Amino acid sequence: MENKNVWKKYDKKQNKELESFSEKYIDFISECKTERECTDYLVDILEENGFVELERILQRNVAKLKAGDKVYAVNKNKGIIAFRIGKENPENGMNILGAHIDSPRLDIKQNPLYEDSGLAYLDTHYYGGIKKYQWVTIPLAIHGVVVKKDLTTTIIDLGEEPHDPVFFISDLLIHLSQEQLEKKAAKVIEGEALDIVIGSKPFADNDGKDATEKENAEKEKENESVKKTILKILKENYDMEEEDFLSAELEIVPAGRARECGLDRSMIMGYGHDDRSCAYPSLRAIVDSATPDKTACCILVDKEEIGSVGATGMQSLFFENTVAEILALCGMTGELSLRRCLANSNMLSSDVSSAFDPSYASSFDKKNVAYLGKGMVLCKFTGARGKSGSNDANAEYLGKLRSVFDKDGVSFQTAELGKVDLGGGGTIAYMLAKYGMNVIDCGVAVLNMHAPFEVISKADIYETYRGYLCFLKNM
Repeated sequence: MENKNVWKKYDKKQNKELESFSEKYIDFISECKTERECTDYLVDILEENGFVELERILQRNVAKLKAGDKVYAVNKNKGIIAFRIGKENPENGMNILGAHIDSPRLDIKQNPLYEDSGLAYLDTHYYGGIKKYQWVTIPLAIHGVVVKKDLTTTIIDLGEEPHDPVFFISDLLIHLSQEQLEKKAAKVIEGEALDIVIGSKPFADNDGKDATEKENAEKEKENESVKKTILKILKENYDMEEEDFLSAELEIVPAGRARECGLDRSMIMGYGHDDRSCAYPSLRAIVDSATPDKTACCILVDKEEIGSVGATGMQSLFFENTVAEILALCGMTGELSLRRCLANSNMLSSDVSSAFDPSYASSFDKKNVAYLGKGMVLCKFTGARGKSGSNDANAEYLGKLRSVFDKDGVSFQTAELGKVDLGGGGTIAYMLAKYGMNVIDCGVAVLNMHAPFEVISKADIYETYRGYLCFLKNM
């Protein structure tokens, strides 16, 4: 079987819609480089389109939700669940789109600031699966929050604007790298070497008066002079003391906007396509859809890249608890109603797939891999060798999806994640499948996955958006 390139099917109107959707997505992925930023940005979209926060509804003691009502809940500023209440009894199940909004990155440690040989550094710990050597010598930005002891919060967003400074991780010059180049790729750059350079100017406290070279050298040695400069800047700009790093969440990400890619502008290069290229169309689909027969749900979660753990990951009970609150507002308060609702639901686990790369053809099964420009990707199973740890969708569910997608002219392809003995990867699919619902992975094909700058096709993200709309309307 051969899938056709979807660019060939679009008329002038669809091409215009595709470009408009891509432009909005580029803005989103450029401005939202952390899970907190994604949550804030997408909540604004929900509010603009009439969605009401669940907490406010509960405070108003609303008796009952009805078909057409639009509700959302936020989980610790790092995740969202949105609902569009359907016409049918919620016990008949929901149609669910579920994606994650965290991406591989570097996290600042709790005691990070130090000086060595006249350079100031921030110590990091990498988050998620990365090739460490890809993160050196590129411009980096700092995003996140600092929560002080008085519980005031300072937002840090530094390195994105043209006038902002950027940061970097150094690498050994080629002239001295003979021994380094003999190392395996996994060892060329060690995890503890991923510290970012943030300054080099000694602290000036002599009011401009000259001092002897010896006095200056002794003072710098004793006082960590460059570090002192950095602390002064942090205090002046963010009212931040060194100890405030203890209660900070600061993430190091590639600096700069996502860009159109290729002479034909057919692709988008940017940081965080995994998995924001699925999160954005998922949320847009629930916002842009009409009142459905079955209640529509969009889940956007944190921590997928490290196993979906913690209070903001998919393995927490936030989703289950929120659905229970929604059912109660629909007049169903029993445990059995919740179990029936979840078991009768259908889900697209909205996550990316690897795109075929001719430069590394030996890693893929060409008959069972996704290609850029050939539409939305369905992955019947993920996991690692022998399907370990995967959700494996059943044939009946796949048959129904094929039917509804064909009905609306949605182009899709099927894929696996690399060759059988090489491939491996997980999503949130199996965590929802435990309720007994139908689940399959479904999303956008990505080149350079988990690299600082990934690449997708405009046609694929637009077709995925169309597929998510179709799913919410027809399943």
